[in-house]
Amino acid sequence: MEISYASSSSRNLSRYSTSTSSSSNMPNRPVRIIQLQHPTTTSLSSSSSSSSSWWSVLSRWRSKVNAMSFTDWTDVLVPCSRWIRTYRWRDYLQIDLAAGLTVGVMLVPQAMSYARLAGLEPIYGLYSSFVPIFVYAIFGSSRQLAIGPVALVSLLVSNVLSKIVDSSDELYTELAILLALMVGIMECIMGLLSQKTEEKVSYKVGPVNRGLGGRFVGLDGLGWLIRFISHSVISGFTTASAIVIALSQAKYFLGYDIDRTSKIVPLIKSIIAGADEFSWPPFVMGSIILAILLVMKHLGKTRKYLRFLRASGPLTGVVLGTVFVKIFHPSSISVVGEIPQGLPKFSVPKSFGYAKDLIPTALLITGVAILESVGIAKALAAKNGYELDSNQELFGLGVANICGSFFSAYPTTGSFSRSAVNHESGAKTGLSGIVTGIIIGCALLFLTPLFTDIPQCALAAIVVSAVMGLVDYDEAIFLWRVDKKDFLLWTLTSTMTLFLGIEIGVLVGVGASLAFVIHESANPRLAFLGRLPGTTVYRNIQQYPEAYTYHGIVIVRIDAPIYFANISHIKERLQEYEMKNDGSTRRGPEVESVYFVILEMSPVTYVDSSAVQALKDLYHEYKSRDIQIAISNPNREVLLTLAKANLVELIGKEWYFVRVHDAVQVCLQHVQSINEGAKTAEPLEEDKPSLFQRLLKQRREDFSKAELESGDQAPSTPADSDSQLEPLLSRKS
Repeated sequence: MEISYASSSSRNLSRYSTSTSSSSNMPNRPVRIIQLQHPTTTSLSSSSSSSSSWWSVLSRWRSKVNAMSFTDWTDVLVPCSRWIRTYRWRDYLQIDLAAGLTVGVMLVPQAMSYARLAGLEPIYGLYSSFVPIFVYAIFGSSRQLAIGPVALVSLLVSNVLSKIVDSSDELYTELAILLALMVGIMECIMGLLSQKTEEKVSYKVGPVNRGLGGRFVGLDGLGWLIRFISHSVISGFTTASAIVIALSQAKYFLGYDIDRTSKIVPLIKSIIAGADEFSWPPFVMGSIILAILLVMKHLGKTRKYLRFLRASGPLTGVVLGTVFVKIFHPSSISVVGEIPQGLPKFSVPKSFGYAKDLIPTALLITGVAILESVGIAKALAAKNGYELDSNQELFGLGVANICGSFFSAYPTTGSFSRSAVNHESGAKTGLSGIVTGIIIGCALLFLTPLFTDIPQCALAAIVVSAVMGLVDYDEAIFLWRVDKKDFLLWTLTSTMTLFLGIEIGVLVGVGASLAFVIHESANPRLAFLGRLPGTTVYRNIQQYPEAYTYHGIVIVRIDAPIYFANISHIKERLQEYEMKNDGSTRRGPEVESVYFVILEMSPVTYVDSSAVQALKDLYHEYKSRDIQIAISNPNREVLLTLAKANLVELIGKEWYFVRVHDAVQVCLQHVQSINEGAKTAEPLEEDKPSLFQRLLKQRREDFSKAELESGDQAPSTPADSDSQLEPLLSRKS
């Protein structure tokens, strides 16, 4: 048998020929093999020491810090300096002023509406829209994200605090402010402990909603935990929450109180039970204002020249409702009432004894900030052509909440609707956010007397119109069409949130999402490979039915890392592939048994100790049945792990290959030897090695000789024999 090895440093193939007595009757068939580079003893020891040493990491960090200039430090500590240095006053100032004014006009009525949703007085919505906006403009890295009160966070605040104390109690407000402090601390911790990643991971797949082009999350460190929450879970949760929010505002439309709860069944029962107290005036006014808001939002989205209608919708509804109340003074329509005038005063959050009860909600709000605010900030940064550090963004949100808690703010985060308006209005920098903050400050100083007669049903209509966009039925249709498993997650999460409450819904959704992740990880896909005709390419025979296999050789690709949770499944599937007839076309010497199992390991990124032990057991099991394992194209990390576990020596270096085709050629030569030897061999004595064992021994000797004697200066292959170097290629004239 003639074997050719490729030099590691030369493109020319060097040939080393060996002749054996067992193959004397075989035709000389040269085989082209690219030699796999195995890790040396030095690389093994250096890899082991570097993985367990923190000194190199500390040294790199120190060198990076020492190399930072004053400008670099300024950009890290005060991210707004990045856009301040490059601000083009003539080009950007007018646009930023217009965008900030537009968002400010939209935010004033929305802030009061969301405060009512949270169970707070409307003034606290304005407070939450004042200080946090200025702080975020300094420490946040997004130039278009509009932060402030949002519907989902307001619902979460109301849901947890209403179980502790009545909303009319002063303690309720203190706990809402304390919750802002806790959320800010958690966001800062997650932002600081996370490390910046170079990759950008697309989080949303499917229909693009809310005009923002998708969501992108690029967090590492603690933030990686959030990646295990499927988008279908988030979509189902927000859809159910939007329905609950809309129903919770029904009391302002119907004119009577209903139970404060996040479960849909008690809400509906409460609405039905109070039907005899129904009042027409607030229902008619609220419905008309809601219709106006929806029409203006639709026109603002579909007509470019009417974009201003989308932002001015909430203000229009409030103005119309207030004017009607001032003129007709209807006694059946409840109004906001007196609102304190002036800016919020500095005060330290109180009631820390309840902090333990607020931790789960603070974690949930932090998760919403990561998935929603950081996601939309990444999308806006991509649309506007600048880099955004997800961890700096999360830190900026945290600082904004911490500072806001000292000025009577409840938890704030990025808003989808206002960020979309800010982006569509052409905002270029964080100056637009500062302008929005100034608008809120002016409203607090001069306009609060005008807010006294704002109808409650008008604020409720603003909330309902805002959350209607969160009902993501398009996503449900998309998931049903694309992936039934994700549709099941969406349905399960939304159903549990509606009927069992927000906390149970989130826990069930996250648990189901993790269960699917674990199931997929523990049951990886294995592909039975065959060779595409006329090529040296091997692909899944289920995807390419025309691919053919060889008698006595099984080729399997493992499409996942190998670790303790999935190694049993992999072993079972390997045994199935060994035993079953896949129905593909078979070529090569006809033999009854399987003699070689080739594992294509290029997709395998990681192998743990349990997998190594299982591979050893598999090798010994195969060896007892005269089956040889061959490994194709393992990456460096996997090869290092196998070498440290002595699995490379156990299987034999000669059975590790760069290409599947190399492994097939060598195995096919042995199958041919076995086939021809079985026809001519005489009965062997029991103490003599079998023909298969003698061939394996010969293969080891050939590899060792070639490793010693072949090199960069070996005789080059004549050009006229190139056509024979790929003997397994089909020769069609």
